Amino acid sequence: MPTPPGTQQTRQHPTLREGLHHNMRALVKERPAPGAVYREDFPEPVCGGADVVVRVEAVAICGTDVHLYEWDRSGQDFRPKLPLVMGHECSGVVVEVGPEVRGIREGQRVALETHFPCGNCFPCRTGDAHNCLNMGLLGLRNDGAFADYVKVPANVCFPLPDAVSFEEGALFEPAGVAVHAMQRADLKPGDSVLVCGCGPIGLIAVQLCLAAGAGQVIALDVNPYRLNIAESLGAVVFNPLQDDVKAGVLDLCRRRGGVDVALEVSGNPVVFETIFDYIRREGTLVAVGLPGRAVPVDISRDIAKRGITLTGVFGRRLWDTWEILASLVEAKRVDLGRIITHRLELADFERGFELVRGDAAKVVFRM
Repeated sequence: MPTPPGTQQTRQHPTLREGLHHNMRALVKERPAPGAVYREDFPEPVCGGADVVVRVEAVAICGTDVHLYEWDRSGQDFRPKLPLVMGHECSGVVVEVGPEVRGIREGQRVALETHFPCGNCFPCRTGDAHNCLNMGLLGLRNDGAFADYVKVPANVCFPLPDAVSFEEGALFEPAGVAVHAMQRADLKPGDSVLVCGCGPIGLIAVQLCLAAGAGQVIALDVNPYRLNIAESLGAVVFNPLQDDVKAGVLDLCRRRGGVDVALEVSGNPVVFETIFDYIRREGTLVAVGLPGRAVPVDISRDIAKRGITLTGVFGRRLWDTWEILASLVEAKRVDLGRIITHRLELADFERGFELVRGDAAKVVFRM
């Protein structure tokens, strides 16, 4: 009988509780320059009192990892603490629990929230811990998950439902960003939605919007490979390099005068030169992607006179975003596996980073 996805077999390793703190595989950003170093002699993490150590089972490449790897402006703006183990979109098994931890046990299957809130600042105390003033960031300011083991505060572990595989669990982090964007947009049944950028978050957003009852979802990208995936998921697609996007969008939304909601996921600064043309009066633009430079916005023309709401998203809300996503994945309303296009070994990281720049959606390292 095949093994159910949520109960798949895991690698057999000695637990860290036995005191076997040896070396492990890790992808390390050692210096402020393009590239990273694959090591097999990186020290395994040591568990603190309120921490857990997780044996990584699946970890995916994120756009933020690409910025860090290439050492561009967006990567540098996170002020990463080098040397640093990269990677943050992950799931695995808890193998060690600190003495102060309650509610998390050894052997538990978890996905990880990658924003480490302090719990004491104003945002944390008022329901916005995802945007903590003193936030730790997995794989940016804290050693990450491109490794055999990762240490995290116990309070960022999200127990995975039995029916959710490790690969799906690794995508809860980016998928949660898409859920948060929908929350900010206040998406209503029947709304028309424009998704700018068909990377992994954009492709997940297409599924989520349709599952939430969007009347239609329009997706934009310049990569035909990703556009084909978006179309297979139910979106109407346009390629700005080939199509008259404004005419196409306004034709589809003629009665409303534009889309109700636009989700900007690409992070391409050029998008902001035209995206307001596609949004109806009193519509909403949610900024998700991180442009590598400042972008001009005509406040009078594009926002004030048209009553458009501009809002942003950083991370996932704790923990309502996660619970919404878990319910949708368990119910098979959203299929995160649809966006996994490549599975690699960690040692093949250079190919992984090359793939995400071209014909790929989500690239996952199998640990």
